[in-house]
Amino acid sequence: MLTAAAECTGLQSWLEPSQADQSTPRVLTILSSVLEKLVARNDRLIEECTSQALDGLSGGLSGPRVGRNLSAFQGVRAPSISIAKYLERLYKYSSCSPSCFVVGYVYIDRLLHKYPDSLVVSLNVHRLVVTSVMVASKMLDDVHYNNAFYARVGGLSNSELNRLELELLFLLDFGVVVSSGVFEIYCLHLEREMLVTGSCQKIEKVLDLNDVTEISVEDTNTVSVVD
Repeated sequence: MLTAAAECTGLQSWLEPSQADQSTPRVLTILSSVLEKLVARNDRLIEECTSQALDGLSGGLSGPRVGRNLSAFQGVRAPSISIAKYLERLYKYSSCSPSCFVVGYVYIDRLLHKYPDSLVVSLNVHRLVVTSVMVASKMLDDVHYNNAFYARVGGLSNSELNRLELELLFLLDFGVVVSSGVFEIYCLHLEREMLVTGSCQKIEKVLDLNDVTEISVEDTNTVSVVD
């Protein structure tokens, strides 16, 4: 799968963490920026369409445009934790490889291509992220935590995350395999997105399966995306 990309020469320099946080892989910084821009744009679209509907200028797009296919991931209100902090939390406590976040992004993008009426917004992005990263970890990492652990880290109940995992798999028709070529394409895509904003950060492309440090969430700050 992605081991071919991991064995390519000349990629070791891409493993360096971001300058802002020596423990944070650059992929988290890049991905959070991309998702934040996407969510902000879609939230504005929903707000504008809702406002127009209230003014009697249109039929409104707030319901159908969000997409019924992603309704399982929809919350009543947006979590208080930012996307960037949420990604950092998932990485810190799950110890999943940085590549899982790229593959998780691939899954989300596949959903949007398969269901073009669906939008990633502030009400569903956190649930989409934790579910996608968890599934990616199961596909990529030899050692990974179970659903119950990801649920605690992600601020969901175990039963809800189990349900969201099944929902994601069925929406993707269980198409969760990502080739090394597709992985490289998405890495380049994310890097180009950052170049547009004036950043020249690169994504770590090497799969690191050596760091399997045991951790505990007993003493962590509680985060919740539950309504």
